[in-house]
Amino acid sequence: MMYSLIIPVYNRPEELDELLESLVSQSYSEPFEVVVIEDGSSLTSSDVVDKYANTLSIKYLLKTNTGPGDSRNYGMQRASGDYFIIFDSDCVLPKEYLKVVDEQLSKEFVDCFGGPDAAHESFSDTQKAIDFSMTSVLTTGGVRGKKTTRFQPRSFNMGLSKKAFEQTKGFGMIHPGEDPELVFRLWDLGFKTKLFKEAFVYHKRRIDFKKFYVQVNKFGKVRPIIESWHPEYTKVVFVFPALFITLLDVAIIGWIFGYDLGIKLYAVYFSIVFLSALIHLKGIKKAGLAFVAVLIQFYGYGLGYLKSSIMISVLKKNPQEIFPELFFKK
Repeated sequence: MMYSLIIPVYNRPEELDELLESLVSQSYSEPFEVVVIEDGSSLTSSDVVDKYANTLSIKYLLKTNTGPGDSRNYGMQRASGDYFIIFDSDCVLPKEYLKVVDEQLSKEFVDCFGGPDAAHESFSDTQKAIDFSMTSVLTTGGVRGKKTTRFQPRSFNMGLSKKAFEQTKGFGMIHPGEDPELVFRLWDLGFKTKLFKEAFVYHKRRIDFKKFYVQVNKFGKVRPIIESWHPEYTKVVFVFPALFITLLDVAIIGWIFGYDLGIKLYAVYFSIVFLSALIHLKGIKKAGLAFVAVLIQFYGYGLGYLKSSIMISVLKKNPQEIFPELFFKK
């Protein structure tokens, strides 16, 4: 197969530079194409692309800002390959990545795959803490990766066949949430998805805790919208963060009035989280930051989910009217 690597970028040339550098170092020996889509950036990546013009087969496409989903579609429409691999610009690939993907697809072809993310040793303590929160089995971030089949890939590390793209027309205009929404439409059309556990990327997530809260809050708002579009794929696991913060608040109130069972149970859970982070991240400071990240993830996502559920399911509001920040326009 001919692979086209699809990379939308918005005002982040330094990130693209690191990603392209990791592509130069790939052990995969067959030709592949890189398609960079400049999504209306004011700080363009033209100099970065020129830097790799002689070492990578690269297309550089300019367009107005319509968001990452539409930019990926724009790139796939103009790509030469018959299988697309999609990355966020803040990812870096291990040198074996493309070789692993090719071996997996040769062994068992699927029209859509997803790979996990990992924290590189060079990441900051905050980046490592957020990565722990987003991927640990002790949070909802780790639940998604327990099944290798019927997996919901995420677009920071996602493969899509040309056939699947042409039949679905690609990503919608919602963001975030455009990737699970696409997966549901793929399933409706009979396409299979799968997790390639060994095809991981280093995902920088260059955000602080304030930006992390905004991000996970948007994730929470998006989920009830997608569930209203695809109710057959609703799962109870997506309610967990909202339930978690609600019961935690009840436990705190109970503790104030002398009923401490609830707060003791939460203390046990948080102790397990801290110890797991301590073992995984190897440092008290990083474990403490991971503890903060887990709280932010639960509260950000949970509050977003509760607000969106009430507005969509109870008050029957139009998602695009109440949450315009979640939708791009073509």
